[in-house]
Amino acid sequence: MAFGVKGTYVSRPFAATCLIVALAACGATKTNALQNGQAASITIAGSTTLLPLVKQAAVQYQVSHGNVKISVSGGGSRVGITHAAQRGVDIGDSDIPAADQPSLVDHQVAVVTFGIVVNPGAGVRSLSTAQIRSIFAGTVTNWKQAGGADQKITIVNRPRSSGTRAVFVQKLVGGKQPMESGLTQDSSGTVAAIVAQTSGAVSYLAMAYVKPARQVAVAIDGVQPSDENVTAGKYPFWSYEHMFTNGQPSAAVANFINFVKTDDTLLRELRFIPVSAMKAVR
Repeated sequence: MAFGVKGTYVSRPFAATCLIVALAACGATKTNALQNGQAASITIAGSTTLLPLVKQAAVQYQVSHGNVKISVSGGGSRVGITHAAQRGVDIGDSDIPAADQPSLVDHQVAVVTFGIVVNPGAGVRSLSTAQIRSIFAGTVTNWKQAGGADQKITIVNRPRSSGTRAVFVQKLVGGKQPMESGLTQDSSGTVAAIVAQTSGAVSYLAMAYVKPARQVAVAIDGVQPSDENVTAGKYPFWSYEHMFTNGQPSAAVANFINFVKTDDTLLRELRFIPVSAMKAVR
């Protein structure tokens, strides 16, 4: 025997049916809430170059969207592309396109300027493209050969899965892979720290990680890595930053991507360039 409100008798089959209907209704309400953007969980992984921007954007976005929970991790561009393709995350961040993944939709959210960065003790402030190629090919091994200090060059590479490395290979060294007898580190933050702490170190790194007192981002062929030189097409080492989704994103995901792309203040603060500023350069 079962009793309803105020002791009214309700048969057990009917009570069970009510419970099932109530649970189903709750489930439908939760599903509809998720679909309507009333509550959402967004997972993001990939490029460590884009990581500072996405992390800070997530913090700010969640302040004004308390119903959205955003989880952000790194791992590298290939990790972002692979996870998005396998639906392991909602958004895969990358420094490079994903031409081999036709299911992915590309959302260009920013432009990143990369620098050839050296330890301040190396004594160089500018390198030619030819010098950069010789250094990373291993034929120039001491900074005095490039007009700097009498100091051994220590190359800090990124792994082959790195989007930063892919951009470096494409933009600066003519498609040739750099010599890999030095150090290899995946995380942009770790690379920045190694260059700052290692005499004679050189690597390639997003300008968001460069601190003038700790690393020197050299001019390339006499051109400084400034926003103005990138947007004018004078500085060669830059790329678009991509947020990939598997198919068209949900409303919640699309709203966050748009937030990242259009917050010019945050983009500039973290040393990224708005995509809209690149209309004259593709």
